Amino acid sequence: MNLRPFQRAAATVVTTVVGVSFAVATASAASAEERPPFYEPPAELPGSNGDLVRSEPSEYFLDPLKAIKVDADVQRVMYRSSDRGGAPIAVTGTVITPRGEWQGEGERPVVGYAPGTQGIADRCAPSQQLANGTEYEGVFVKAMLSKGYAVAMTDYQGLGTPGVHTYINREVSGNAVLDAVRAAQRLPGADVPDGGPVVLYGYSQGGGGVAGAAELASAYAPELDIRGAAAGAVPAELGGVGANLDGGFYAAFLGYAVAGIAAGYDIDLEPYLNDEGERFREDVENSCTIDGIAQFAFAQSKDFTEDGRPLTDYLAEEPFASAVGEQRIGNGKPGFPVLVAQSRLDDVIPFDQSETLAGDWCAQGADVQFAPNLGPTHIGGAIASFPRAFAWLDDRLAGEPTQPNCGNTEQAPVDPEIPVDERQPLLPQLSERLNLE
Repeated sequence: MNLRPFQRAAATVVTTVVGVSFAVATASAASAEERPPFYEPPAELPGSNGDLVRSEPSEYFLDPLKAIKVDADVQRVMYRSSDRGGAPIAVTGTVITPRGEWQGEGERPVVGYAPGTQGIADRCAPSQQLANGTEYEGVFVKAMLSKGYAVAMTDYQGLGTPGVHTYINREVSGNAVLDAVRAAQRLPGADVPDGGPVVLYGYSQGGGGVAGAAELASAYAPELDIRGAAAGAVPAELGGVGANLDGGFYAAFLGYAVAGIAAGYDIDLEPYLNDEGERFREDVENSCTIDGIAQFAFAQSKDFTEDGRPLTDYLAEEPFASAVGEQRIGNGKPGFPVLVAQSRLDDVIPFDQSETLAGDWCAQGADVQFAPNLGPTHIGGAIASFPRAFAWLDDRLAGEPTQPNCGNTEQAPVDPEIPVDERQPLLPQLSERLNLE
């Protein structure tokens, strides 16, 4: 399988979408509307996790100008899930099915797609961004649709729906991923078979969501026929991730994490933040990824606290320490094969977190393949990781034997560096390489 044409096309699309999206996202931040009625949960939720609350037709564009519409059945959904304490919550998402009959063997597979960092404002919900053409992972989703797979993409807790998004909270994120698949299987007319084959995919925040789902699935959703999961750049230990983010280009992500932990564990941040810190929190909670990065690049969290210590210091102290400890990924054992992928040149998630995670799962007897690459930076790592993950998931659905490399992670083959700075014409690349016509 020649992966390089896809990698170059993906780089072109992501660069184009991010560049055009900046103006769109900034304008949206200044004129955010009230929550659309669809995202308001009813007073009572249905009885089982994954049950549908409501659905409506939606659209899916690959660009903010809405010039490239994906020809598929797109349904925005609200479904029941569970918070970390087991209480029922309403979560939204999108179910996307290619038009036409499934041409492969057996039943049509569904991909439980966990999106990466979107921000934590309601307007950042992937179900809204897909419709607006501002979802930067839209090209990867389209590649999965081109194979005939259905996609169930969660918005996670608090993105679109009321409350602060519980960013990178392991349990509630994993639940939301699994329940999105259940909702897709129960959605009338979606052509997603109940009980059909399932795979999971996610990178960065999405890698954490998929890894959490992999650890929870055997107890939380044992009826799902999950054939495998691909988790890229997993934030497996939040203390190390936070220290890496503070003062860096992605400093907004630290704000997302602190706000998400506080929301998930009912921690009052006011005693810890000075006036500038309160403004930081308010601005972070009203930002999406692109405008958040632009606004807070290289911000140092010590400037936001009452005592002048960085926010990362608090993560090692109560009431934060217990909450952060519960987010550690690697203590549970996935019950199906897992691919763990990351770039050695990642500038957001420390590379050793993926290496440690693979080792932790291997030590418990899990079927794990560790796949490092040399994609430049966190974004380049995503572009480099996806084709490998896509091919690996294809093999799981085809019933091919796995090739676990437990005990040999240091000798794991490294995918070659992927050029991400080429500028090729967008529309020919889309049409020829990704079959988007």
